[in-house]
Amino acid sequence: MSGKLLIVGFGPGSVDHMTKRAREAIEESDVIIGYKTYIELVRDLIVGKEIISTGMTEEVSRAQAAVKWAERGKTVAVISSGDAGLYGMAGLVYEVLIEKGWTKDSSIEVEVIPGISAIHSCAALLGAPIMHDACTISLSDHLTPWELIEKRIDAAAAADFVIALYNPKSGRRTRQIVEAQRILLRHRSPETPVGLVKSAYRERQHIVLTDLAHMLDHEIGMLTTVIIGNSTTFVHDGVMITPRGYQRKYQLAAAVQPLKPHERLRKEAEPWALDQTKPLREPDEENGEAFRPFATAASAFDDEKDRGFAAVAVLPPAVDAAAKEAGLAPAASAFPLPEEPFAQMENRPSSTLLHRVRETAEDALAALERRTRKTAAVLLEAAVSPGVANKQFTPEQLIVLAEVVGMDGKMTYTPDHYMKIERLTEDPDGLVARLVDAGLIVMPVGDVLTVKACDFCDGEKKDAIPYAEELARRFGGMALPKELKLGINGCGMACYGAVHEDIGLVYRKGKFDLFLGGKTVGRNAHPGQLVAEGIPPEEIVAVMAEIIEQYQEQAHPNERFHKFFARVKQIGRFSYEEAKTAAKIETPACGE
Repeated sequence: MSGKLLIVGFGPGSVDHMTKRAREAIEESDVIIGYKTYIELVRDLIVGKEIISTGMTEEVSRAQAAVKWAERGKTVAVISSGDAGLYGMAGLVYEVLIEKGWTKDSSIEVEVIPGISAIHSCAALLGAPIMHDACTISLSDHLTPWELIEKRIDAAAAADFVIALYNPKSGRRTRQIVEAQRILLRHRSPETPVGLVKSAYRERQHIVLTDLAHMLDHEIGMLTTVIIGNSTTFVHDGVMITPRGYQRKYQLAAAVQPLKPHERLRKEAEPWALDQTKPLREPDEENGEAFRPFATAASAFDDEKDRGFAAVAVLPPAVDAAAKEAGLAPAASAFPLPEEPFAQMENRPSSTLLHRVRETAEDALAALERRTRKTAAVLLEAAVSPGVANKQFTPEQLIVLAEVVGMDGKMTYTPDHYMKIERLTEDPDGLVARLVDAGLIVMPVGDVLTVKACDFCDGEKKDAIPYAEELARRFGGMALPKELKLGINGCGMACYGAVHEDIGLVYRKGKFDLFLGGKTVGRNAHPGQLVAEGIPPEEIVAVMAEIIEQYQEQAHPNERFHKFFARVKQIGRFSYEEAKTAAKIETPACGE
């Protein structure tokens, strides 16, 4: 089936600033996917449509859900405020598509619909602060290392860009904007104009004009865009303006300009231009100079007295050392002088020689990379248990578990019949292998399926154990829209509470009873609905596969199983029933 993905930037939030195409895209879509706040901003346009809204940090699940619906032939709008291609969803949706092997010839059509970004909407409210070269920098270090963000702030400040800071501050991230100000003050005057715009063109719009020294005296949050002027930016009557540079050629108050139109682009009228400040140096063939495309990698010529052609790789000391370590010739002797004099050769480096120069540099850099490369540490998070039915760790297993976690790791007991371990490591596969070799079961954690079986009365009621182990083998650790617990109890007592899990199986009289949609926590905690009794054991794996696969395919990101069951009304052959309100019993009068 051929679906369509419309990645929509709808601007600052006001309908007046939404493009015609953005509105059309939303109207023609079957499914609308977006961050909760964005969904509310376009609520009037999406009545009657399938709506999937999730919170912060759920961007990947939104992109995955969008692709999944498009694969079913639906037209899906993934909405972002501002422009979808600027810190929006466009790039992420493409990345998810590429992971699935998508190309432009695939059945899913993709259209990115531009919108007015925050830098432009906020600039319009401030006046004209981005009339000259400007850049955007996000201060969120959730996905980008702070060291890299610091470098970008420093480079932009040094280059005199007007800078728009996105995501400047949140409840948890409070230091970043302070550090940004500190870096900026190394390059900019404290009096540099700064504009703070919160919720541009929305109900709670708030605008502050201040300066670099005092910007932190005002409220700054996630909905604020901070625009820092350059060295020429000024404020006039509450308007922030960055000149374009017209005053270099024009008299802005004069009716008649000193330069006539045909004179304004002449070289003498632009003494600051590249051609006037750094004229192009032509090769001087009479003095033995020639075109040198790899001049930064090789010095191809000696002085006039020595016409021998020597290509010498110019390498930093570390790279030169790496080259020697790799067994390469030293840079200064990488290429021997040819026997024939340079005057008898063509007046340009040969392609073979240039190729050898490039190869030497590349090999040396590769050797340096091998020498300096470090394996990045990753966070190993896993659920570790002694078995599906077995609840007892051996002393040897506990020793291995402690050694794997180490002094810097963390081990947490959970009510889900496993120990959760967390540790930064450069060898996660090796640690997992040690646990498995010790006879432990290792499963992923997070939005996955977890099998919670009872101990089957310490193995005495063992008839259901093989089925529990098979379900754990088939479905344990499966990635799902939200964590899902499959509870299995080995007798009708159900003392491990399987009936309260998302899916509950109770083995009774040689067959399984099935409960769906339980909720274990909260004031409205409740058991699941008993949807079937007496399911033959040989059918239980197929029944579970149908239920789990439907949830995996059709549930919204972050949607819990009991809410999914209530929404779709039918899972496999099992129907949802609305909870019945308990009948009110009239209190009888005394003596009745």
